[in-house]
Amino acid sequence: MQLIECVPNFSEGRNQAIIEQIANSIRSVEGVKLLEVDSGFDANRTVMTFVGEPEKVVESAFRAIKTAKELIDMRNHAGEHPRLGATDVCPLVPISKISMEEVVHLARALAKRVGEELDFPVYCYEASAFKTERKNLAYIRSGEYEELQNKLQNPIHKPDFGLPEFRPKTGATVIGARDFLIAYNINLNTKSADIATEIAKEVRESGRIIRNEKCEIIRDKYGKAVRKFGKLKGVKAIGWFMKKYDLAQVSTNITNTRQTPVHVAFHEIQQTAKLFGVEVTGSELIGLIPLKMMTKAGKFAYKLEEIKSKQKTEEELVTKGIEFLGLDELRAFDPNKKIIEYAMK
Repeated sequence: MQLIECVPNFSEGRNQAIIEQIANSIRSVEGVKLLEVDSGFDANRTVMTFVGEPEKVVESAFRAIKTAKELIDMRNHAGEHPRLGATDVCPLVPISKISMEEVVHLARALAKRVGEELDFPVYCYEASAFKTERKNLAYIRSGEYEELQNKLQNPIHKPDFGLPEFRPKTGATVIGARDFLIAYNINLNTKSADIATEIAKEVRESGRIIRNEKCEIIRDKYGKAVRKFGKLKGVKAIGWFMKKYDLAQVSTNITNTRQTPVHVAFHEIQQTAKLFGVEVTGSELIGLIPLKMMTKAGKFAYKLEEIKSKQKTEEELVTKGIEFLGLDELRAFDPNKKIIEYAMK
């Protein structure tokens, strides 16, 4: 059986009635399994994860986007997380017996239907992007909702589907096909978003723009800003302060878990934080994680402790991984709900 995953992000993390109605629109398609609804108050954002056969998942996604359009008013939205519209981003991810090319076709078809039937701007990103620069979500989302009206007046930012007209209530949506991504936040024992941002710049793949003594951007002979690239490949990161938790976080998207597994990102940020005089106290997983990522974290933790005794069981590795990453610090971490293979059972 072919299986795909969909992980839409909605710009509502506080109104439980709205969140539940969106979730119910996903559940309304028979054969689709909603694995998790993860809401953040400060980010004012909800991430939903569901799986199923391709056509059924795409139908669930459309219904969810339609419900979000009806219930969310972007004119009243405020939150810590970057966002472009009521449904900020809606990625489709190949899981089993389906190629990325097939998922690209599905994503573009969904984007076309949303643009035409729901009548608001839609951009395609990652593997389904029609333009190279639009592979990068940050490029599409630059300026966020507040700059969208101005951007739509520029032909460069014409949406891939839907009219290039500003819809104040809904904003715009980004739809695409991508590999598995892990949204992962690392907690710091500081309230300083500035320190968290500096740590993010040190570790994220794109790094930071280099400036001279006068704080002017240094450019190469082609006029392009010179960058100092970060330590972690396939990682995007920003820093922010989370009022609900009363602490700052380095918020990451790990887009290539082969290059940078979760435990590597955690350990590197842990070491980098010390250079800024702060400590990492734990972390927070948004959405779900593959089992192998947790067992790898457990093995890494045991190795750091130089424990080389008997072969560890899967349960022992998962438990150790949760402990090492501090995933229980902010809220309970239930492996039966947060690990994909366990949740699908």
